[in-house]
Amino acid sequence: MSKDYGPAIRLRKVSKMFKTGDETVSILDDADLEIKEGETFAITGESGTGKSTLLHIMGTLLKPDSGSVGYFENADIYGLTDKRLSEFRNENIGFVFQFHYLLNEFSCIENVAMPLYIRNEPKTKALKIARDYLCELGLEHRLNFKPYMLSGGEQQRAAIARALIGSPKVVLMDEPTGNLDPRHAEKLHELIINLNKKYNKTLVVVTHDEEFSNMMGHKIKIVNGAIEHINKHIN
Repeated sequence: MSKDYGPAIRLRKVSKMFKTGDETVSILDDADLEIKEGETFAITGESGTGKSTLLHIMGTLLKPDSGSVGYFENADIYGLTDKRLSEFRNENIGFVFQFHYLLNEFSCIENVAMPLYIRNEPKTKALKIARDYLCELGLEHRLNFKPYMLSGGEQQRAAIARALIGSPKVVLMDEPTGNLDPRHAEKLHELIINLNKKYNKTLVVVTHDEEFSNMMGHKIKIVNGAIEHINKHIN
């Protein structure tokens, strides 16, 4: 790709600590990272090293103790008011977690349309867009099913549709296939990569799956609170 894309996310000297009883644990210590628009990043490493903490800070769900998190032209997204930050998150960031967080009182299509309802989009328009994404993900026969009627893989596909429906520039995923068996996880990995190629989103994924992480353009891990890049051997 010849076009030179600008930075989508910039972390500058980000630190985060947690207290557990009398002990203070440093998760991130002056961590730096820059991710350009359209790039794909895998956050890897052992449990407890701060992978999800890093992703939540990127996603504006967890405020760092110090440092700045920039998005596009905004040098520090945490300088926004809570209301504006919530609006920014809804407009620019899509989330997929290990657990789908679909609401069982609503149908599959209603769950996917929810981010557009929050934007006060007309219901008819929101449902049409939700239908289009669900059909693209092979769920055209599950539109009116409640989440508990779906398989684990179908629930995660619905969660991915919900993450994409608002046309976010950045998609963040936290172990999106962690609850799936290997066969369904592999299918979902391929689906995620193909969707990213089609829509050219900036994609950041926390994963323990080495095969999935190798499908990303970049791999990083957290070592002693710092972000370390892993060099990949590309055939």
